[in-house]
Amino acid sequence: MASRRMLLKSATAALTLSALIPGMAVAADPTRVVATFSILGDMVERIGGEHVTVSTLVGPNGDGHVYQPTPSAARDVSQAEVLIFNGLEFEGWLDRLVEASNFSGELVVATAGIEPIAFEEGHDDHDDHSDDKHDDHDDHAEDKHDDHDDHEGENHADHGDDHHGHNHGVFDPHAWQSLTLAVTYVDNITAALAKADPANAASFYENRAAYVAEIEALNAEISTLFGALPEDKRTVVTSHDAFQYFGKEYGLTFLAPQGLSTESDVSAKDIAELIEHMREDGISAVFLENITDARLLEQIANETDATIGGTLYPGALSDADGPASTYLDMIRHNASTLAAALGS
Repeated sequence: MASRRMLLKSATAALTLSALIPGMAVAADPTRVVATFSILGDMVERIGGEHVTVSTLVGPNGDGHVYQPTPSAARDVSQAEVLIFNGLEFEGWLDRLVEASNFSGELVVATAGIEPIAFEEGHDDHDDHSDDKHDDHDDHAEDKHDDHDDHEGENHADHGDDHHGHNHGVFDPHAWQSLTLAVTYVDNITAALAKADPANAASFYENRAAYVAEIEALNAEISTLFGALPEDKRTVVTSHDAFQYFGKEYGLTFLAPQGLSTESDVSAKDIAELIEHMREDGISAVFLENITDARLLEQIANETDATIGGTLYPGALSDADGPASTYLDMIRHNASTLAAALGS
C-alpha cells in the first residue's frame, strides 16, 4: 500500500512540475492511423515514425480487390483519428465500413492531385497501352478525380452496389506502381499527419525528405536498369492489369488476361487472343502475382512454352521475411525480377 501511495505522489508531482516549468510536458499519445492496405501502411510508418500507431486493414499478401471488412476492422476504424485510403475507386468497400464504424476522424485520399490513367471497361487488354490511348479521357479523368476528392470517397458506394464493391470505373487505381507518383502519396500522407499532430510536424517533414530521397534514388536506379533493354524485350504478361503506371514509367508494355481487378471475368476468347499475341510477338516469360491464383498463368505458359519469370507484388507487400516487406523493397523486387527475366 505504501508503494502505491509513493507512486501516486510521484506521478502527481511530475504532472505539477510539468505545468510549472515551461517546455516540460507529458508526451502526447501517438496519433492513431488506419491505412486501407499494406503499401499505404508502410508509407505511414516511414513518415510517422514513433509518433503514430498504424493499423492496416488489408495486410501483407492480402487482396484489396476482394477484401471484406470484419468487425475488428470496424473497431479499428472507429478508434482512428486518421483514415488513409488510396482512392480512385480502389476500395469499393470503404464507404460501408466508414458508415458502419461511425468514423469521425480525418479521411485522407492518398492519390489526391494525381491524374490517373484512364481505363475503358471492355477495352482490349492486349492492345498497346500508349499515352495516346488515354488522351481522350484526360479532361474527364481530372474532373472526376476532383469530385472524388471533394466527397472524400463518397462515390464508392454508388459503384460498389452495382459491381459487388470492387468496380474501378474508368480509372486505373494502381498509381503506387509509379515511383514518381509515390512522392505525391508521401506528400499527402505527410500533410495529413502534420495536420493531425502539429506538434510533431517538423519530424514528419524530416522523415518525408529522407523517404523521398530514397524513392528518387531507386527510380534513377531502375530507369538505368531498364534503359538497356532492347525494344523486343519490353512486353510483359502478368495475371491482372496492375502495372500500367510501372510500364509508363520505364517504357514497358504489360498484358494480362484479367482487367484492373482480380475479380474481373476472363473469357476463353481473352485467353486465346493473349496466347496468339504471345506467339506472334515471341513473348517468352510470364509473371505470377502474390495475390492471384497461379493456375491461369501456368496454363498460358504451358500453351506458349513460356517460362515463369518469377512472382511480382502488384498491390500487397510480402510478409516481414519476404522479398517485398516494404514499399521500396516491393518496387525493387518487381524491377529486378522483370529485368532478370527480360534479359537486362
